[in-house]
Amino acid sequence: EFKDGKQHGHGIYTYSNGDKFVGEYKDDNENGQGTFTWSNGSKYVGEIKNGEINGQGTQTTTNGSKYVGEWKNGKYHGEGTFTSPDGQKYEGAWQDGTYYGHGAYTFGKGKWEGDKYIGEFKNGKKDGQGTYTFSDGRKYVGEFKNGKQHGQGIFTTPSGNKYVGEFKDGKQHGKGTLTSRFEKEYIGEFKEGTLWNITEYDKNGNILTKTINGEKQQ
Repeated sequence: EFKDGKQHGHGIYTYSNGDKFVGEYKDDNENGQGTFTWSNGSKYVGEIKNGEINGQGTQTTTNGSKYVGEWKNGKYHGEGTFTSPDGQKYEGAWQDGTYYGHGAYTFGKGKWEGDKYIGEFKNGKKDGQGTYTFSDGRKYVGEFKNGKQHGQGIFTTPSGNKYVGEFKDGKQHGKGTLTSRFEKEYIGEFKEGTLWNITEYDKNGNILTKTINGEKQQ
């Protein structure tokens, strides 16, 4: 349809590269509800504004991935849910096509299958406060930076071990307390996940051993 010499109303347009749009036009631009099908078979159904994907919509791809949520200028932006055939799922806030803000991420098939993170993201990575639950029952609650455990946190295992203290680049690093399932406590300084300057206590508070600069003292 046309109005005043411009595309206006419902229409169908096929691009030279094979992409296709079916939907509403206003002032010679895609505006309103529509369906955009890419030449590779991927599809978007939802809102269009001034020729760009903007607003609420759903994208499905030929590999089975799906996004349902908000868009801005052709990118995931706002609240939305992404799922893939391998079990990967992200539900939460987006900015310019990446995870940004609060969200929940479940890992799909692979090394971290079944692991889940709920918390803050920045530029697509875990960043800020969050909870990471491993598929085997281990759990970390605390600060993240650039995708890794970094800052203050609590790490627990199903067997009963618990660490409370500082982390750096995904490892126990700095001041902390490790309580073992054998009712022993290791208090002091950790370095890159190992005991560094540590005093070991029994359940009654008696000193058992000391570790200085990574060396256990006899």
